Amino acid sequence: MTGASETAGQSERGGCVAELAGVHHRYGDVVALDGMDLDVRAGEVLAVLGPNGAGKTTAIALLLGSLPVQRGEVRVFGREPGAAAVRFRRGAMLQSSGVPITLTVSEHLELFSSYYPAPLPLSRLLALAGLEDVAERRFARLSGGQKQRVMFALALAGDPELVFLDEPTTGLDVEARRSLWGEIRALKAAGRTAVLTTHYLEEADALADRIAVLDRGRVVAEGTPAEIKSRAADRRIRCVTSVSREAVFALPGVARAERNGRHLEILAARPEEVLRTLLARDPDLHDLQVTGVGLEDAFLTLIRADGRQEDA
Repeated sequence: MTGASETAGQSERGGCVAELAGVHHRYGDVVALDGMDLDVRAGEVLAVLGPNGAGKTTAIALLLGSLPVQRGEVRVFGREPGAAAVRFRRGAMLQSSGVPITLTVSEHLELFSSYYPAPLPLSRLLALAGLEDVAERRFARLSGGQKQRVMFALALAGDPELVFLDEPTTGLDVEARRSLWGEIRALKAAGRTAVLTTHYLEEADALADRIAVLDRGRVVAEGTPAEIKSRAADRRIRCVTSVSREAVFALPGVARAERNGRHLEILAARPEEVLRTLLARDPDLHDLQVTGVGLEDAFLTLIRADGRQEDA
């Protein structure tokens, strides 16, 4: 993608393009953000992860300027998020679309592009989102994956430097999801910055330069996918054993124990101790593997640790 915004975007590369600093936000008695600090750096894909109620939606809404700041500071491109100069430089793909179903794909893109001073050409938008073959089809007649592609194209209409992607592949099949991954990677290759919220941890692992894990309105971990995985001390044990799942789960340091066919899969902070106990109880234990955790296991470990700290 090219446009008048490219020079400005390049000048901020490597710096902070958006941030929440000491932000508190409440909905009545419910604390959504509890002194959150979060920064978005130019040229990166930042994945924001967290369980339901962690504060992801509130944080993104504040960065988009759709919620008033109650306490703390929120800045995008050094300005208030709702400023016109900011809106022209960012795009958003949200879960709730509300677009008219009677318009064609081309009509949607032309209408949305008219809101921006220097939008991408229609042909370019159609190509970026892989919509050339359905350009004249009404939105109501599109498949779920095609509708997601339209929302992706709408987010790119203004040739933005910063794009917010809220659960962009929800409901897509594997092929459509991987295709959209390629388009998100192309955004980064073009020098754009993306903030991605997703429940698919495989997606964050595949796309993100950096991950911020949210829980209870705070950032509880931050780093590259490899760094996040390294912060979880747990190891995954996989073996065939006659010891029951319930007995293994009761052992000290075991966070999870699940049957997967003949195998028992165990997540444990002290794998050596668990294995000593298992071998003492089952000398015939075999097909043993001990590996590091993936992003999903690391995520669960970090959230669990935050819960323990809160309860302490």
